[in-house]
Amino acid sequence: MLECEICNVKLKNPLMLAAGIMGSNASSLNWILRSGAGAVISKSFSKEANPGYHNPTTVEVTGGILNAIGLSSPGVDVFKDELKQVEPSTNQASIASIYGATPEEFSYVAGEVEDLVNMIELNVSCPHAMEGYGASIGEDPVLTAKVVSAVSESVDIPVIVKLTPNVTDISVIAKSAEEAGADCLSLINSLGPGMKIDIVTGKPILKNKFGGMSGPAIKPIAVKCVYDVYEAVNIPVIGVGGILNYEDVVEFLYAGASAVQIGTSIMNEGVEVFSNISKDLKVFMEEHNFNSIGEMIGCGHKN
Repeated sequence: MLECEICNVKLKNPLMLAAGIMGSNASSLNWILRSGAGAVISKSFSKEANPGYHNPTTVEVTGGILNAIGLSSPGVDVFKDELKQVEPSTNQASIASIYGATPEEFSYVAGEVEDLVNMIELNVSCPHAMEGYGASIGEDPVLTAKVVSAVSESVDIPVIVKLTPNVTDISVIAKSAEEAGADCLSLINSLGPGMKIDIVTGKPILKNKFGGMSGPAIKPIAVKCVYDVYEAVNIPVIGVGGILNYEDVVEFLYAGASAVQIGTSIMNEGVEVFSNISKDLKVFMEEHNFNSIGEMIGCGHKN
């Protein structure tokens, strides 16, 4: 009943681990797979090593967290060893999240890990990345298209593009990515950037001063973005942002998502969040006479 398919990749359920949470090594990725996720997405990594920002890199705020990790990465050569040890079971998938400063860097990293994962997600949307990375690419439809085209032409596995909400019209970026060869879109990346100031010291708490907002507070924005993009493109959409329970998953599916990614809630709910949501989602589907996830996708557009 919970089985679904994204770009011909079969999943036991529509629940994925979002990039950036427990995705730095094989042991944590395998732990999430054993905990019931349909797929896991690695922490974003790049061609060369990147130390990222100094601590503090995260701070709790009302409705979620601000983070400014700075796309820290050990480099693709090191991360390949981790990906080789990730062991999805039947109807599970591993996905590599990658980033770079140029289309050539993206293409190189994608080619290095193509044989180790089922799909690749392009992080062109981090709101706290160092200059030249992240949202500086994803806010520009032309730059986004160049990156997507370079990667899609160099690999034979599905390419997902993760979009930023910090634009005037996310549908414009979505269509640009689709036309450039994207097989799927995930949205949204963290909102912002935002800031929290220590009222005793008078200084921003994050070492980078600002960071991206994630957590339950951004869910309504994410649902709206998924709703709009679903109507604008003809490729699958994956919903991301503030998912805590099965009701949130249902909202995203109704908005047009074919699957969802879960991240921040693991910090409070633990890895059990995947099995708990799966159980509750199945009960909801039985009570509302849904026989498959596919029957739920886009229901919010039918009235």
